Amino acid sequence: MADIVLTTFNAKYIHSAFGLRYLLANLGPLKDRAKLLEFDIKRKPADAANTILDQNPRIVGLSVNIWNVTAATELLRRLKRDGPEVKVVLGGPEVSFEIEQQEICRLADCVIAGEGDLVFADVCRGLLAGEEPAAKVIHAPPPDLSLLAPPYECYTDSDIATRTIYVEASRGCPFECEYCVSSHDVPVRYFALPPLLESFQKLLDRGATDFKFVDRSFNLNMDHAMAILNFFLARLRPEMFLHFEMVPDHFPERLREVIRRFPPGSVQLEIGIQTFNEDVAQRIKRRQNNSNIEANLHFLREKTGVQLHADLIAGLPGETVESFAAGFDRLVALRPHKIQVGILKRLRGTPIARHDEEWQMVYSREPPYEIVGNKLIDPDRMGQIKRFARFWELIANRENFLESGPLIWSPSDSAFQSFMRCSEWLYTRFRRDYGIPLIELTEALFMFLTAERKLDAAKTAESLLRDYKRSGRLDSPSFLRP
Repeated sequence: MADIVLTTFNAKYIHSAFGLRYLLANLGPLKDRAKLLEFDIKRKPADAANTILDQNPRIVGLSVNIWNVTAATELLRRLKRDGPEVKVVLGGPEVSFEIEQQEICRLADCVIAGEGDLVFADVCRGLLAGEEPAAKVIHAPPPDLSLLAPPYECYTDSDIATRTIYVEASRGCPFECEYCVSSHDVPVRYFALPPLLESFQKLLDRGATDFKFVDRSFNLNMDHAMAILNFFLARLRPEMFLHFEMVPDHFPERLREVIRRFPPGSVQLEIGIQTFNEDVAQRIKRRQNNSNIEANLHFLREKTGVQLHADLIAGLPGETVESFAAGFDRLVALRPHKIQVGILKRLRGTPIARHDEEWQMVYSREPPYEIVGNKLIDPDRMGQIKRFARFWELIANRENFLESGPLIWSPSDSAFQSFMRCSEWLYTRFRRDYGIPLIELTEALFMFLTAERKLDAAKTAESLLRDYKRSGRLDSPSFLRP
């Protein structure tokens, strides 16, 4: 039983709710009266509600994000129906903006907008004492990071063994990119290094090997970044894996040198490009130096062993299909290990909305609020790009077709146009871009490469068979046999 239940729906089981662990760690004397219950998004809200109410809680803290708001709303309805005496406090990025427009906020007893690490404990103390919150909506100011209890002891041994361990060295972002919620988080604030590194050491001592930093711009403060990278470099283990999001045009020589020293596969860098179109970048207030980006990506790919993931966004105001295609081809030529083709989302509270009228931006009203079309890209063409992004994920990013996937285009072709033809061909065949068994996708790709691309059948089959068996499969599909 627990007086306070902290809960959310994670996108996958292996994910862990980092924000809820901060709330738990900072409950002070109430921590022993609280329990963390996490569900993955496949869990039925009715089952989650029953599990929560079995704890007989007086307060439920519910974290709401763009990917779980639908399930969270249904969960809240169930809690209010079956446990009307339970007070529900909401928090998270989805309910920190445009609060008055959301049904889930109307159903809740209290909404904490912003960073609720310390405010949540104040609200709980009042509710447990029989007092109503000072207001239904509480706007939490950014806390003094030195006052926060670290959340890392709230990771259980099971978490360390089976889940991604999220960590952070800073909060905020120096940039004001209009599509991103972090455009509100200026300036960047840093956690003090000695206690932070002590927390990391404790996680290492408990067997943690997989650290995912959630900082928006890890390499902004070079002294801070170097201290952390050198900390892990001195404690390398064969199974260690570190993930960082870094500013793509800021790789001074000392950062290059330390990254070069990590063994292949131990570091993954997420590099946000978003657009190579300088007019579009200026329009959405994204500051970047494309020449530096190209030089840095070339260095990372050729001179280091990092896993390099790069992001592009389709649908930005002023970006044509041709402009996006040119940027995609430019990025393919730089050979990152993965290219994440994102579709522009109209996240709550982001300044991207100021372009709606001029560029005729139309977004879905349902999460994740993806763009439907705009002045330059009609809905049918945007639908093609969305299918392109999905098939690119299935074929290029999931590493099932490392050798055969690049056969879709030749060095003289546009990678974008070639893969678009493949994507539309596959969609015509399957009439969907999800739930396709690997064996069926492999056969379809073989047919496309031989019938449409006119590649040699025997050589194509050999490439596909090597890809098929790379993950340990022992069978040989009949259509790939000599």
